[in-house]
Amino acid sequence: MALFPKYSKTREGQNVIMEQRLLKAVNNLILNAETCTGCGICVDACPEEAIVLGPVGATRRGAIDYAEPVDVDPEKCSYCGVCVIMCPFNAMTLKIDGEERLPIVEKEGFPTYDMVTKIDEEKCVRCTICDEVCPRDAINRDVPVFEGSDEAGKPRQSALETKTTFTVDTEKCDYCGICGALCPSITVVRKPKTPETAKIEGEVKWEESTCDGCTICVEACPKDAITLEREFVSTKLPGKVDIEQDNCCTCTWCVHTCPEEAITVEKIFEGEIEINADKCPGGCSTCVEVCPCDALYLPSPLPAKLMKGRIEPNIAINKDFCIFCGACVNACPSEDAIILKRTGIRMQEKDTDLFKDIKEKLLVTKTSKVKEAVSGKVEVKVLREAEKA
Repeated sequence: MALFPKYSKTREGQNVIMEQRLLKAVNNLILNAETCTGCGICVDACPEEAIVLGPVGATRRGAIDYAEPVDVDPEKCSYCGVCVIMCPFNAMTLKIDGEERLPIVEKEGFPTYDMVTKIDEEKCVRCTICDEVCPRDAINRDVPVFEGSDEAGKPRQSALETKTTFTVDTEKCDYCGICGALCPSITVVRKPKTPETAKIEGEVKWEESTCDGCTICVEACPKDAITLEREFVSTKLPGKVDIEQDNCCTCTWCVHTCPEEAITVEKIFEGEIEINADKCPGGCSTCVEVCPCDALYLPSPLPAKLMKGRIEPNIAINKDFCIFCGACVNACPSEDAIILKRTGIRMQEKDTDLFKDIKEKLLVTKTSKVKEAVSGKVEVKVLREAEKA
């Protein structure tokens, strides 16, 4: 009986850890069950057929906690890292002796996604829209917090870069002290009084760093001795907004909602998706809940006067946001309700024979299937083979 290799599967929190222990090395494939969407791309990509779909709908909806969206056989797995590369949601990690590595990429044996995710700094105004609409938390908005969103945030007056000029006409100023009593940025310092002159003299000191340019000192000065001019050097908030490529699934929500048209994102998959609403059972909403791109939705009811001769759809999709990942197909409990056809994949570097085989599988048209040949393992129905690329 051979001592090596040894295989195991353990769970630590949300991570499922597959291990292959060799004589001089330890390989770990880690599945983040919370991040995994059940899209099934890793199933088609695995060259060893070591990954199968689990009960996607039930796991993603939280109906069960004893399974994952996909299941990996640690003994069949070759720990090549292809699933890590192909997962569009960064749910897989390969560790070799505790270090994250992808030797197949290092040796140029497999291409990677051609990710195009750009934010034009000149156009971006650092607003909050893209950060809020992104379904994958892929927007890194590194902008200071101001008092509008948090009472403990920075003063709003410090949000924009300004240059303020404060001058006092010493011929008019009588050092009455009103400006200093009103504003913490102004200090009126009087010289000691003396009966020799019986004249009040002194100095008006001003601190630019705390001045918000409100001009109350100008308006309150009884002698019109103060002039305050404030020039805006920049009208943009400080900081920067970036897209974290590891988390971005290229759904383009940020592109379509950016008011400044500052964002460019190219989808990693091209294709078509068809919703057969007449085959949707209604009241299910599983596909809406599992969609990692928030592309599926329950349509708003139409007014009765517009329903004549029409059947109200139970489900709909905004194709602008669909990345053709397949999670909805894998989760749908109704046969033929959703049909998915990928037509292209954006990759960089040269195609390899292995990738060409995987690409052929990924471009096969698929649809949902009700029956499961094996309990707990979901299957999808193949409609036709992919066209030769």
